[in-house]
Amino acid sequence: MKTAVILAAGLGTKMWPFAEVRPKAMIPVGTKPIIAHQVDSLIELGFARIVIVGGKLHGQIRNYFRENGLHSGAEQDAEIIVVADEKGQGTAISLTAARSAVGGEGAFLVLYGDTLIETADIKLLMSAFEGRSEHELAAALVNPLEQQSPSDWICCKLSEDGRKIRYIMGHPRGDYTHRFCGYAFDEKFWSYASSNSGLFTSVQVGMMPPLEAHLEMSLLDSMHDGYAVRAVETTGGFVDLDKPWHILLANELVSRRNCAKLTEHVLAEGASIDPSASIDGFVQLGARSRIGRNVIIEGNIIVGDDTVIENGAILKGNHIIGNDTYIGNYCFLSEGTTVGNKCVINHCAELEGVIFDTVYLYHYMEFYGVIGTATDLGAATVCGTLRFDDGQTAHRIKGRKETPREHSDAIYLGDFVRTGVNAILMPGVKVGVYSVVGSGVILEEDVPNRTMLYVKQDLVRKEWGPSRYGW
Repeated sequence: MKTAVILAAGLGTKMWPFAEVRPKAMIPVGTKPIIAHQVDSLIELGFARIVIVGGKLHGQIRNYFRENGLHSGAEQDAEIIVVADEKGQGTAISLTAARSAVGGEGAFLVLYGDTLIETADIKLLMSAFEGRSEHELAAALVNPLEQQSPSDWICCKLSEDGRKIRYIMGHPRGDYTHRFCGYAFDEKFWSYASSNSGLFTSVQVGMMPPLEAHLEMSLLDSMHDGYAVRAVETTGGFVDLDKPWHILLANELVSRRNCAKLTEHVLAEGASIDPSASIDGFVQLGARSRIGRNVIIEGNIIVGDDTVIENGAILKGNHIIGNDTYIGNYCFLSEGTTVGNKCVINHCAELEGVIFDTVYLYHYMEFYGVIGTATDLGAATVCGTLRFDDGQTAHRIKGRKETPREHSDAIYLGDFVRTGVNAILMPGVKVGVYSVVGSGVILEEDVPNRTMLYVKQDLVRKEWGPSRYGW
């Protein structure tokens, strides 16, 4: 198997506000798009051709990979082809759009572009498929739901021995154990993908599926025709970027995994560490990056090129930090924080979470959550991280009330957002792209895209002066 398809044409409406100006597959995880992690894994496994099916914003994916086989850092090369499915009518239609680029002959792999999968698990999927019988058109990589609600996913049950897919159900109320992560298909599967009905009919009574051509329905069609689907359970970490808090989970996983690989300091050409820095762990510094005076690092960190960390900055735990970034003047980064490229974290700013590229955090501010590209937080912008009732904040996702198990109290700021001085953001709020939260605003609800909020004061003027003090 030498050809893989990555499906990345979804609209990402549940990811608001982070899929408004980019495809979900281009959301940064560990300072590079999540789809780049998949491409690196596929190249490492020897895939010669990778076909990416993008949606209405597919130009950003094409631009990233430059259409010339460029990739995000793996040592080998591969042909990378980007095709478009701009209508976003479902994964089966997206897969069909890739058929001419894949070619009609031979088996192929299919992954979702907004998921984070361990390379070892992709290899397990390939091995299981290679050992299939003549009655198996596909093998499916599946992830245990554990504490996650089945109603959030297209789910499946496995056979008693765990080796076959037994049932497939769309967003069931309960009693389903796994969700789908990826597939390996025989060439005969093309006929099932291309004949998808566009309606997911395997649902429980009273459920309401949208008109969308899900690939799992084509898989079920093949099962109804007597073909079996081999099941392969994930053994490593897996994250599906479906909702905003999953960005934090994915970055935490990559930070923990990549930083754990460091066993000594790794300094590229021109990189340096000042003798006054206190480092309890290991650092990897890119070209010309430096750790300056009085920096405190407790954990392992990975830093890109031309980045400066200096003057009393405190970094707790594992971190991944991008290129051309400045971190200094007694600022504080909590465990697992990821910092993008060309960012500034300055003068006693406190940060926990993920910030995309070109984010500026200045002067006595505190933030926990996710910040989109080119966002500027005014001095003393702070966010609440704990409710008075010590509970979890409920979110509205496409009108549906949901309470995340993790990061429910985090703040989610979209791309190109600004805040004024002394803005206060309460737990769980989201701010849409191209929006402004003005000075002194206490924000307790989500802000739509392209919105400006500001406080209108009623000023009271009274005469005052020395006579008030008996003069």
